[in-house]
Amino acid sequence: MIERGISVNEVEEAIQKGAKELQIPNKILYHFRYFTAVAKKINNDYFVITVKPRG
Repeated sequence: MIERGISVNEVEEAIQKGAKELQIPNKILYHFRYFTAVAKKINNDYFVITVKPRG
């Protein structure tokens, strides 16, 4: 994330406020500002898999 110029706070904000899209089998895409965060939700914890530029 840091290498792509996206801070941890921005990823947290994406998870809270971003548009959500489900991806099979159990991933969630969070579209926010200029990037998309891909994460898995297990119980109440979010595990970020990757962050990619929106395009």
